Amino acid sequence: DDAVLGAIDIAIGKARTAALFRAPTEALWDYARPGGPSPGLENSNGGLVVFPGGLPLFDATGQLIGAIGVSGGAPSQDLDIAKAAAAALAA
Repeated sequence: DDAVLGAIDIAIGKARTAALFRAPTEALWDYARPGGPSPGLENSNGGLVVFPGGLPLFDATGQLIGAIGVSGGAPSQDLDIAKAAAAALAA
């Protein structure tokens, strides 16, 4: 797939971030961006990644059961793949 090896660490960081905050990683960008309410949030806890591609996974009762992290493409591609994977797991 020609993704750089660093994409593995980024994907793990996206999954970890989505699980810790129970939110899609791209939603956290608004908080972490310069001028946001928590600028630099991704630097506060080693390994946090706020780029698109991380999604929390919940069961039917709303309990967090895991997360998906995708990296190696453009941010929009990572997000599309993460959404497809989450949908496949939910089916």
